[in-house]
Amino acid sequence: MEILKVQNVKKYYGKKENLVKAVEGISFQVEKGSFVAVAGQSGSGKSTLLNLIGGLDIPTEGKIFVQGQDISKLKRKEQTVFRRRNIGFIFQNYSLMPELSVYDNVALPATMDFRRRVDHTYIEEILKTLGIWEKRKKMPNELSGGQQQRVAIARALVNRPALILADEPTGNLDSRTAIDVMGLLKRSSKDFDQTIIMVTHNEEMAQSCDAILYIKDGKLMNS
Repeated sequence: MEILKVQNVKKYYGKKENLVKAVEGISFQVEKGSFVAVAGQSGSGKSTLLNLIGGLDIPTEGKIFVQGQDISKLKRKEQTVFRRRNIGFIFQNYSLMPELSVYDNVALPATMDFRRRVDHTYIEEILKTLGIWEKRKKMPNELSGGQQQRVAIARALVNRPALILADEPTGNLDSRTAIDVMGLLKRSSKDFDQTIIMVTHNEEMAQSCDAILYIKDGKLMNS
């Protein structure tokens, strides 16, 4: 089952002599349950592509379909709701709410959606799978970097999104913790049947994924 389809997507910034082609004619598709790495050097267009897929930015040209929905055709409010219900995000800097406990951080995406019932049993399952159930009452500043990233992974999973987008999720972690978090992402993909697209500059991390999309100068290269 196809979860994501990217068709000839371009993203340009500036004009004339200041024109920057951040993404230049990229096309690919991703099947449900896949763990795909987007690899390339800094400035190659990896994060721009991820932001376009997540509806955080709008393509200059081309179309992006998530579960058959062309997200660029949605109005801003519709796009916000669609993103909250269908896309989970994992960031390099964790982006946890410092005033909320681990449990409340994880539950936050569900509590923001008034039409969605908070599934406390599912949250408990996620936290136990990720090994942080006993930390559920702690505040983010009481956790290590690896534990905070586990909370961020749990938060991304809570709404059972069609797609999880991870932007350098191991970038701020030491090598051992990075390997642990990578293993947790792979396990989450398998256990919760999640589709994950991960931006990384780490070739070793990329090689452990199901597939790799190499980006250079905004273009998709043959691996």
